[in-house]
Amino acid sequence: MEASSSSSAAAAPSLPPPHFIPTSSDPGVWADASPLLAAACRDLQDGELVHGENFSLFAAMSALEIMDPKMDSGIERSGYNSIEEAIEDGVAPVPLSLDRTLDVQRSIDVMDHLFSCEATWHKGHTLAQTVFTCIYLMRMERTSSHAVLNSFCRTLRATCNAIISVVSTARTHEEEDLFTMSFGLPLRDEQDDKCLSILNSVEETISRQLRACKAQALSKKKTLEDLESLQDKPDLEEDYCRSLLCRLRFRKHFYHVVMCMRKPHGRGLELARKHVASCLNELSLTLKSQEFLKSQSNIMLQADENCTTASGCQPVGFDVSLNSRLLSPAPPRAVKVLSWSNAIRYFEKLLHDLDVICALSLDPVLENVLHFTVQFQKSVPDLVPRAFLQTLLVQDGKLYGQNLFSDVISRALPLPDIIGDKEFQMNEFVVQLGQLVVNLLKILCTNTAWQRRKLGKSLQDWSTVSIQLELALQREFGETRNVLHHENMCMRVSKQLLIWTQEHAYWVASRFLTLGFELDLYSPGEYCMVYWYMYVVFTKLIEKMQLRVLASNETSRRKGKKKRDHSKDSSRDMTFSSCLLLQCYVLLSEGLSMMLAVLRNESRSFQLPSIFNTEQEVWWI
Repeated sequence: MEASSSSSAAAAPSLPPPHFIPTSSDPGVWADASPLLAAACRDLQDGELVHGENFSLFAAMSALEIMDPKMDSGIERSGYNSIEEAIEDGVAPVPLSLDRTLDVQRSIDVMDHLFSCEATWHKGHTLAQTVFTCIYLMRMERTSSHAVLNSFCRTLRATCNAIISVVSTARTHEEEDLFTMSFGLPLRDEQDDKCLSILNSVEETISRQLRACKAQALSKKKTLEDLESLQDKPDLEEDYCRSLLCRLRFRKHFYHVVMCMRKPHGRGLELARKHVASCLNELSLTLKSQEFLKSQSNIMLQADENCTTASGCQPVGFDVSLNSRLLSPAPPRAVKVLSWSNAIRYFEKLLHDLDVICALSLDPVLENVLHFTVQFQKSVPDLVPRAFLQTLLVQDGKLYGQNLFSDVISRALPLPDIIGDKEFQMNEFVVQLGQLVVNLLKILCTNTAWQRRKLGKSLQDWSTVSIQLELALQREFGETRNVLHHENMCMRVSKQLLIWTQEHAYWVASRFLTLGFELDLYSPGEYCMVYWYMYVVFTKLIEKMQLRVLASNETSRRKGKKKRDHSKDSSRDMTFSSCLLLQCYVLLSEGLSMMLAVLRNESRSFQLPSIFNTEQEVWWI
């Protein structure tokens, strides 16, 4: 940049000056800059530019290049200045064709392309460049005479609006913030509340037609009585009915999944699982319809990875650049819509992830919740299921919207007498820890890279509260660390709260280190140090877990042979299993760190060359 600036500065004096340059005292006069620009174009070489004295690298990074499609969001590429102009030119006809058979084919193509656009939107692109490139969605009132298309588009729009609400509530979109931007698009209409009734009516009509086709095939009749066919070719009627029905039913059941999972306190999870199963069934039927639809298309088939419809035909009613002016906050992205087959695979994975969430037992034991969330993240879920998981876990500042986090903490302590205690709930440290747990659950629902970044900051908060608790305990009760038989309840609660806080601080640290491997952040030269860190963290984590288990056993001994708490027993069993697993991690980390140290010292392998910091400085950093 500097070289080009210097060469352009040298070239600038040789350019002929313009005939007239307006001064500040005459702002209303414009000068013709064409001769200057033409001369510059003739004289400048590749990589050179003409600039003023105050032009800097920052200005170059912030500048927008006019007439560049990647930079200029207002550039015209389609030739249409408005949606109305595109409609007048016949881009989105209603009906889609005067030929009723072709009308059904095109309707299915529109549904399939919208299906692909919806999956692309879920992947982080904008609504304006994906779903709402459909002119039928932008002008829904035009489809009122086309029952199939109208019902499908209304249900799709209502589903998109509901998903935006979930993701915005969860705020898991911070790393993919374009997902929730609506850009002033028509996302809601009064009649959208009736979308299911409209869809059910259309579904029932097509279902009757399908049953009539089956009855006709069995009775060998040549005509259908009392029912109007979908299209003009009787031998294709049944296949077209099946193709439409599976798409309409998927749209209906997916809308039910979204709405059921939005119900508070997890009340709709069981019903949502049933609709997830129905969605997966309809997806398989949709996939089976591809062979028939391809056989009816009169075009040369494209490769499946490029087709956005099952038939391989280009859909009508779409224009990718009509909404480009709505993207003024940022240059338009180059969006490649997912192929129809990839969209099918995306929704299959999405539905399986949602089914896992719906199967959650709503157990108020925090260790079980953390374990579930970590295991769920191993499947690399996309933005939408992570948003649903967070809104389920944290509702109105409570776990599942039912359990105060102070009660969740008290359940984790081996002191059942304090559950629901108002003084414990209002304790300053308990309030702080409750907020840390809320933040931790939200962090664990973000994507892996964002999660690790935030865990590093959260670890400082956990450490700070742990130090404050330890100082307060020393100030109130002295240096006594062991659990005494004669200590009062306040002292026992303070000690157990400190142990619990330290345990979770080490848990956050272990998660932070483990994510570094998942993200492939460590260089080979850092492995020895990282494994040594993990050895220390896992050792401390086991120590705190064992202290908590010992305190729990002591509490059980004091209670004697009273009624057993089975939830406590299951939690104790899981803690024991976790301790065994952590012991394996400790031995593995120790062995790997020692092996790597030997290799570095003896074979000069896995060295960490650095001209800035010594290895000791890196360790302390």
